[in-house]
Amino acid sequence: MIEALQFEFMRNALLAGLLASVTCGVIGTLIVINRLVFLSGGIAHSAYGGVGLAFYFGWPYMVGATGFAFVSAMIMAAVTLKAKQRADTIVGVMWAVGMATGILLLDMTPGYNVDLMSYLFGSILSVPREELIAMAILTMVILVLVGYYYQDLLVMSYDEEFARVRGVPVRALYFMLIGTVAVTVVIVVQVVGLILVIALLTIPPYIAEKYTSSLLQMMIVSTVLGMIFICGGLWASYLHDLTSGAAVILVAGIGFSLSILLDKIILIHQRRLWLKSHGST
Repeated sequence: MIEALQFEFMRNALLAGLLASVTCGVIGTLIVINRLVFLSGGIAHSAYGGVGLAFYFGWPYMVGATGFAFVSAMIMAAVTLKAKQRADTIVGVMWAVGMATGILLLDMTPGYNVDLMSYLFGSILSVPREELIAMAILTMVILVLVGYYYQDLLVMSYDEEFARVRGVPVRALYFMLIGTVAVTVVIVVQVVGLILVIALLTIPPYIAEKYTSSLLQMMIVSTVLGMIFICGGLWASYLHDLTSGAAVILVAGIGFSLSILLDKIILIHQRRLWLKSHGST
């Protein structure tokens, strides 16, 4: 892996992966704790409309994708608050319409030469320096927001009613959280693509939740796990000439499987200790 870093595209890819790991670790934790996985999936797939919009009008990718994803996220947030019984249906519709809009806009783009697969399955090896700067700025904004509202997010995530009693602006905070999810999705799309983004947002937090005792610990462990998965996937894709996004998710999937295996080993060990202690008495 070290010799690969002599190439600028590999250095850019590593930096993009590390930035994505931080946002995934922080926002992914909040997604898992607040059970927003399906909503996040809707935002991720509808963001493809922003990709099409950016190329059709000649805007920078980050501008089109972030704007479209953010607007879609705000609509979905409003729907989930006002019509919870129909929220899954409306999110599913926006999921499909967003992707269809993006595909049609790309079809209508003059001189269209965009690789559709690079946005569906990631293009981390082709992240330019300009987008790295944009990713870094967006990551800093997310960290500042989460850091400033950490205590309120903590209370809201575990007990919404108690948060309201304490005077926490739950509604405004919920919209902010969904907005940061939209921005995170745009950042992570560069790494693993729209199809696989939810895996990177949920696998590290799922693993971290089992071995941590606080929200902050969960965020830190999720971030570290994300870095390990992305570095491992990049290394595998470099060695074997594989699609980088898919390789990252495969490594994450292996980590997920190992965590389940470890849980079973720990459970068996605990049962043996219990039987041994009760058998001796």
